[in-house]
Formats: sequence, C-alpha cells, structure tokens
Amino acid sequence: MSRFITPALVGMLMALVLAPAALAADLNPPPPDFYACGPAGVQTICHGHRSFHEDPVVTDVSCPEFPIVDQGDVAQRAIRYYNADGNLTRRVIHETWTNSFWSNPLNGNTIPYTQRDTTTDDLGVPGDLASATETQTGENVYTDPVTHQKVLRSTGRTIFGSDGTLEFSAGQQPFIDLFLYGDPSGFANLCAALAR
Repeated sequence: MSRFITPALVGMLMALVLAPAALAADLNPPPPDFYACGPAGVQTICHGHRSFHEDPVVTDVSCPEFPIVDQGDVAQRAIRYYNADGNLTRRVIHETWTNSFWSNPLNGNTIPYTQRDTTTDDLGVPGDLASATETQTGENVYTDPVTHQKVLRSTGRTIFGSDGTLEFSAGQQPFIDLFLYGDPSGFANLCAALAR
C-alpha cells in the first residue's frame, strides 16, 4: 500500500472538509447562525447551542389585580434534520430555564420556577415550517419561597397540528386550560402567593 497522498485523495479530503459549509448554504430553510451542519449518510444534521438572558417582560398570564412579569436565563440545545434534497424534515429544541422567576410589579414579590422542555417539530411537507406538527414535553414548576410549596405545576405532553389545533394533551396543563378553555383556576395559588 502506498504511503503517499495523491492529488486525487487531497481533493476528496478537501471536499469532505468543505462540505458542511457548502451544505448550510443550500438548506431549506437555512439554519440560524448558531448551528453547525454536517453530512450524516444521505441527510444533513445541524447542531446548535446557545444561552441568553430574558430581561423582565410582561407575560400573557395575569392575576386579577396585577400583571405578571417573567425573567430568567435560558440554555438551548437544538438539532435540525434535513433530507437528501436539503429540505428540513424535523427540528428539536431542548430548553432549560434557570435563575428564573415570575414577579408582581406592584409589590416586588417573586415566585422562582424551573423549566425543562423539549419541542419537536415534524414537517409534513419537507422544507415547509407551516406544515409542522409540534410535540412538546417537559415540566414547569413554580415554588413559593415563603412556604416552599408548589403553587403551579405544568407537566406532561401536548401535540398541536400544523393548523394550531390541539390534537393531544396529557398531564397537568394549566396553560392549555387558560388559553384554550378560558379557565384560570390553575393559577389561583400562584396569584395568591404573588399578591401577599
């Protein structure tokens, strides 16, 4: 066996080294800048990691007497799968919130929470994000710092169709109860803790 590297072999090696950069430009839709992409058999897989801080922002949830403000640190680990034609077929985002809390802007009371979830979008039409069915699993737990009791717990699994219709729900889902069915009762203990 020859120990010399031929020009043809150098060309093949360079093509493999340069392939991930060339692939990213041809993907539909292209991945955000924080992803790194590479070939995996006939498909392309992109991985990304990012962390950011959410500054105080008023949430879509409010208590009877006051709005709720959210803030925290977010770490995301994301994966995208593209088929042999370069079209996205699935994306997965694992998200963890730390140093996070909801607060009452009127009295300054806070309720810390932990959140870990995974969102998976499976595209019915490769490359078309509007065709995605979204599955979300995880937990979001709020603990009263005074009593150390859990005042809100959202855990389980949901599946939404590409038209936004809830197709499946399991576990404790107070956000679903509020936003889809208009039932705010799941937030009563949290609001009481923030109001005192």
